[in-house]
Amino acid sequence: MASKKGDQKSLKLAAVLDLNEASNLKANILSMRGAPLTIDASGVERVGAQCVQVLMAAAKAWEADKHPFSFGKASEAFLKTLQLIGVNIDHLLAKEIRQ
Repeated sequence: MASKKGDQKSLKLAAVLDLNEASNLKANILSMRGAPLTIDASGVERVGAQCVQVLMAAAKAWEADKHPFSFGKASEAFLKTLQLIGVNIDHLLAKEIRQ
């Protein structure tokens, strides 16, 4: 799931981000701390609030560490769910997927 390109790291999210996946997501993200991180949410079919909380906490942690944190790709299901629960990630989206 994780890959390294120089100092830039990326994480491809699972298709289902539910309560069962939240701990795994947290561990994966924490293992990449200290370098720029791009999240690939292109394959996400379902996302729960717990995983959204993990992702938003990660964005804040990367901001505090002064490292870039962004979403390089995002599925329509991922973006719609975030919109429904009131989470705005426009500032974290790659220019290609901003609406």
